[in-house]
Amino acid sequence: MTSLQKRALILLVGSQLLIMLGIGLIIPVEPYIKDDMGLTATDMGIMAALFAAVQFLASPIIGRLSDKFARVPLIAIGLLLFSISEGLFAIGIGHELWHLNVARALGGLAALSIPSITALASDMTTSSNRAKVIGWLSAAISGGIILGPGVGGVLANIDHKLPFFGSAILGAISFLIFIIFMPNENKLRNKQIETSSDHTKTPKNNFWSLALVMLLTMILVSSFGLAAFENMFSLYFHDVRGFNLNEIAVFLIVNGILSLIFQVVFFDKLVRFMGELMIIRLSFLFGFISIIWILFSQQKWEVFIATLIVFVGFDILRPAITTLLSHISDSQQGFVNGLNMW
Repeated sequence: MTSLQKRALILLVGSQLLIMLGIGLIIPVEPYIKDDMGLTATDMGIMAALFAAVQFLASPIIGRLSDKFARVPLIAIGLLLFSISEGLFAIGIGHELWHLNVARALGGLAALSIPSITALASDMTTSSNRAKVIGWLSAAISGGIILGPGVGGVLANIDHKLPFFGSAILGAISFLIFIIFMPNENKLRNKQIETSSDHTKTPKNNFWSLALVMLLTMILVSSFGLAAFENMFSLYFHDVRGFNLNEIAVFLIVNGILSLIFQVVFFDKLVRFMGELMIIRLSFLFGFISIIWILFSQQKWEVFIATLIVFVGFDILRPAITTLLSHISDSQQGFVNGLNMW
């Protein structure tokens, strides 16, 4: 990679890290926001669904736009919208529920910077080093989860609004750093991709079209299940299993550390050793077994370990699918990664 590409990759990983750090800040305090405002689990579920619905509808459109025009402006807009949505959510706490719903819907739109980040990173890589780069981007997500809950727990003990304001500030900082230091996008693209477009695999080919449909189906099924699991697990830990705020924060930190180790140290090696398909198969298998374990577990430590397996498995599953998708079409990385957000 060139020096410009390395600088851009640092900015992309850093931007994703700051977004996830902002999201990590708010996870431990969600059950307490629910209690403060007298909300139900259904209310919390609707807020999560709004975020996911906006993301679902807009992600392929944004991805296509990034392929046709440019990725960097869309990433910058996403960072700015993320900051605004978190600030609006903080202001809405203690007021009407619809304030929170509007903020979450806007947050779903802001999350669309992520496929453009992955697409731009893919533009700068070759097949030989793409798994490592995608592993780093996935590690940025885990890094945010490592640091976020601990900081969020401290801020929440002062005021339940502070984690959201902190998240808004992080988003604003990321936006400013990105627009100031990001290199020109045209200088970042891998020349190998530009000069071999005639030989590029595209989704129009029957084989790759079938592969794309199968991979997107796996993403849809796994993301649907994990989204429900992620958004309700803190409520489940708190209301059903009796975990307190500090215990939930500790769990998220341990999960983040394990995911970070697997993605940074082992993911590229695992891809080279067994391939993406075997990683996908094992992630689904161990995730299924662990969810059954959670349902029948009797002790807190069992819930803790089984849930860790589910999250770490998905943290390996997602970059494995993303790496496979990135090989389908070098010229349509934005569109493919936008579909990947489903």
